[in-house]
Amino acid sequence: MGYTFQFGVIEANFDHFLSGLALGLALAVAAVLVGMLIGLLCAFATMGKAPLASRLVGIYVSAIRNTPLLVIILFVYFALPQAGIRLGKLESFVFSLAIYAGAYLTEVFRAGLAGVPRGVIDAGRAIGLTGFQLALYVISPIMWRNCLPALGTTFISLFKDTSLAAVIAIPELTYQARKLNTETFRVAEAWATASVLYLATCLLIAAGLRQLERRFPKF
Repeated sequence: MGYTFQFGVIEANFDHFLSGLALGLALAVAAVLVGMLIGLLCAFATMGKAPLASRLVGIYVSAIRNTPLLVIILFVYFALPQAGIRLGKLESFVFSLAIYAGAYLTEVFRAGLAGVPRGVIDAGRAIGLTGFQLALYVISPIMWRNCLPALGTTFISLFKDTSLAAVIAIPELTYQARKLNTETFRVAEAWATASVLYLATCLLIAAGLRQLERRFPKF
């Protein structure tokens, strides 16, 4: 017998898909904000004059980038409580995703810092700017413009990675699709709907980021 599509079950549960999508976006935003803070601190550490800090950052980046995100999630959620560190589902997932994002964003920000023209930095020093003022008013704006395309790509990737939250029963979009599939056996409808929502959201994010890039002057 051929498979008969019945999208009525999707219509009846579409609010669950939308709530799962919204949760996934919120998780991605929270993780990228924390990851950006980690990445900035680590990037400035690698550009500094402290070899130990640079070496430690290198170990962190290498270890995280070569470890599957799923393994990190399972370690944080199941292994850390054995050491007395207990986090809720949402907190443990955001922490895992932020640590993962931070490793990649370290390299993004490091490349952005390396792309700041030396002459601009020397000009800032020549007019008497302090190190903090130089970083805030001269280096950071140029660095952000250099990093914006890579930051957008990283955010889209992180949003798609939120699908892994389903393994620890966080009710984001993939969890909702799997739940509906289990309850109704509408396999194609559930996963097709989830796929379309992921695709549409990623395309909208990419379009928004392209508009944002156009607002920043090139250096």
